[in-house]
Amino acid sequence: MVRKMIVPEMEWTDHHSEGTQQVAVMEKVGDIDIKYAKIPHAKDNEIRVDVKWVGICGSDLEVYRGARTPEFLSYPMRLGHEVAGIVDEVGSHVVGLKVGDHVALRYVWGAFAEYITCDPFSAVLLPKDFPLMHGSLIEITPTILNGMERAEISQAKNVLIMGQGVSGLQLTQVAHLYSPRNLVVTDLFDEKLALSREFGATRTYRIPSQDTPTMDIVGKDFPDGFDVVIPALLEGDAIIDALDCCAQNAKLIMYGGIGKTSKTIDFFKMHRRRVDILTTEPKRDIDNHRLLREGRDMVLNGLINTERTVTNIFPLSQIARAFKLRNHTQADVIHVMIDCDATHDDGRYDE
Repeated sequence: MVRKMIVPEMEWTDHHSEGTQQVAVMEKVGDIDIKYAKIPHAKDNEIRVDVKWVGICGSDLEVYRGARTPEFLSYPMRLGHEVAGIVDEVGSHVVGLKVGDHVALRYVWGAFAEYITCDPFSAVLLPKDFPLMHGSLIEITPTILNGMERAEISQAKNVLIMGQGVSGLQLTQVAHLYSPRNLVVTDLFDEKLALSREFGATRTYRIPSQDTPTMDIVGKDFPDGFDVVIPALLEGDAIIDALDCCAQNAKLIMYGGIGKTSKTIDFFKMHRRRVDILTTEPKRDIDNHRLLREGRDMVLNGLINTERTVTNIFPLSQIARAFKLRNHTQADVIHVMIDCDATHDDGRYDE
């Protein structure tokens, strides 16, 4: 069976003392705060990572908003999975990885902490001279690359990417490499659309509000819809809008829009248009790790720019402030990063 996301174990304490660490815990919807736990040790088949950077992903935000279904999670819970750090302890059965290695992690949830343990499968090596902050965003590349492979983009196809947040901007950069006939992107803000044009978008459209149907804006230029439609938006209702943008025989790539829906999906519309709805999560472990390595190499070679999407940084102790900022959609906030190095909680990020 394919691996699933793991949440590393923690042994909780009532206060901060030697041998303990800060860990962010979400007690209930909209309430995330710092608790304390003992610093874990790596088991025989594990590594321990001194966590340096973790990004607030859209999936974290959906949990924060209560927009994920009960079978997906329960409260209290821990968040954070876009991780980069330094290996500082290696189990006795681990071969290859060693203390001091810089790594990006995948398939680890609950990483808003100073230290976590994980299986070596979750790690991919980074050059020591590559900024760890920007290495953390390598975590999202396997689903992006898998989605693009399944989309079968060619020079004859029109592609629509809905939303230009941090993931949407990565999707735009990768889709551009497939040389589609038109690479169309939408967003609520002109500032993000301007960046998307730098990243390869050929047509951009500002959507006036979150409730505006996308085809009301783009349909005048693309009345027949798009061959490939990729929603990079939160919550499940995005998938309904995305289906309306699909041309005959289109592929709808579910990068975003995977949360709960408040509207009914018209599956007859999908059937009538012969639309393939495809997930982006790799189905085999071997593909997951292969795509993680390929994504790393694309970032290292400058094909995916992770640096320009980082707009805000907070120390781990101020994670509640960070989530409140990230929770409000605005032009000047794209990606919010958490610095998990406790020695950096010295006021350097204070406004």
